[in-house]
Amino acid sequence: MYRQIHAALLACLLCLGSLPGFAAEKDTTFVASGNPIVSYKYLGDPAALVHDGTVYIYAGHDECPPPGQYYLMNEWCILSTTDMKTFTEHAYTLKAKDFKWAKGEAWASQVIERNGKFYWYVTVEHATIPGKSIGVAVGDSPLGPFKDARGSALITNDMTTEYTSIRWDDIDPTVYIDDDGQAYLFWGNTQCYYAKLKENMIELDGPIMPIQLPRFTEAPWIHKHDGWYYLSFASEFPEKICYAMSRNINGPWEYKGILNEIAGNSNTNHQAIIDFKGQSYFIYHNGSINPDGCGFRRAICIDRLFYNEDGTIKRIRMTTEGITE
Repeated sequence: MYRQIHAALLACLLCLGSLPGFAAEKDTTFVASGNPIVSYKYLGDPAALVHDGTVYIYAGHDECPPPGQYYLMNEWCILSTTDMKTFTEHAYTLKAKDFKWAKGEAWASQVIERNGKFYWYVTVEHATIPGKSIGVAVGDSPLGPFKDARGSALITNDMTTEYTSIRWDDIDPTVYIDDDGQAYLFWGNTQCYYAKLKENMIELDGPIMPIQLPRFTEAPWIHKHDGWYYLSFASEFPEKICYAMSRNINGPWEYKGILNEIAGNSNTNHQAIIDFKGQSYFIYHNGSINPDGCGFRRAICIDRLFYNEDGTIKRIRMTTEGITE
């Protein structure tokens, strides 16, 4: 009987968390009991920032109510943790409609800090230029509030028609600031792109350049470890995560194979890789709490990531236990 009541309560909470307009009224702190770390609402496309001893996770809110089979994403949510076990979901959310030039659709995003400012790069649907676009918001804190930093899109679909004719190739921004201070923006679907950013972080500083990666689908993520640059990305469909390595952020990139297999019950796969307090972590989503088994209601998971002596990454072992130590 207890399990039936618990299952019914969880289903109710998930339903509430999936309703358009539902938002927490105040910060909520909880202890994750394994993967997924959040079980009361659907969150996908995680990105992570490590800042001043805290991990901040930024994720899109999947609001499509069961049994719907479509993406309904109006906002991005913020989680934080200092120990990878106890998390706080913050009441503040950034919404697609906060970008006045956007039509909506809060797809994948990432936050990065520079010179005491926090820049939130987002995917949205443009209101007047057909297709997906990338915008950037800025705030004085990793928890916001954030405001549109440009008043216009940083990347629009008409800027990349030389490489592909699809309307959704300008998605999934990831930003990395190299050791010499040069910032780079990577993004793409079916075609991976990158470009330099000016120090103000809201303007391009050069041409858009394509990167040729085998079986690239979307969700690029850049990180560096022990002198190696790693470009991980979602591959094929349903998606697994693969990766490439280079000694230079400008390439050439050497493909290294699969990093994370298809995440159960989810057609998509999206990752963030961070180092925190001497450990490496792989943050991703799956569909483990979705009762319908579709890719439109996702859940965030965290597992450990390990490197081999030659710098390659060991295959991610997805667990239900999550981070236990």
